[in-house]
Amino acid sequence: MWQLYQFPLCPFSRKVRLLLGEKGEGYELVRESPWDQRDEFLDMNPAGQTPVLVDKVGGLVLIDSAAICDYLEETIERATMLPGTAAHRAEIRRLAVWFDHKFHDEVVRPLMYERMEKRLVHRLSPDAKALREAMRLANSHLDYVDWLLDHRRWMAGPLFSLADLAAAAHISVADYLGGIDWRGHDRTRHWYAGMKSRPSFRPLLSERMEVVGPPDHYDKVDF
Repeated sequence: MWQLYQFPLCPFSRKVRLLLGEKGEGYELVRESPWDQRDEFLDMNPAGQTPVLVDKVGGLVLIDSAAICDYLEETIERATMLPGTAAHRAEIRRLAVWFDHKFHDEVVRPLMYERMEKRLVHRLSPDAKALREAMRLANSHLDYVDWLLDHRRWMAGPLFSLADLAAAAHISVADYLGGIDWRGHDRTRHWYAGMKSRPSFRPLLSERMEVVGPPDHYDKVDF
């Protein structure tokens, strides 16, 4: 069985977990706090980042969520998350990268630093200005997501895909950290409620991160 080194609010680990769940692939969670910089973990991944997916029986260590997802897509035929034509797959990859980079860098990363890392690691209070800016950008990005979902059944087109998993992973962490104002984003909220109801997603909603709890609506499918 796979072992996934992660912590509850790592959006990249969540993306991998959702993909494993959609493919019906079993895995064991191993809690890893990358800020601790454990020697044993750095030996596996010198970058010191989660997720790391390990097959101890086969001696395989996979690093980086994009590389892990590519490997799983190439080696597990069931429930492909890169469906459709070459053009469809290009759009799926584009949006997965958009969430992994732009949405993460401008929304998820500052929220995690201000609401989680500052309290957990540095014992500091969050910067209200930085939080407001992250929430402002989240609102702007959800406007774009609303537009996508107004024109498509799923995030990248007519078929459920890795783009939906990447989007749900990052949005779920931002939502946990109180960075999403759902008012005026009914289209995205409807899509996200559908994601919450999927069996692959349900385990994520019950997990909590020390020092910071989610808003009341976080684990409710109908919110």
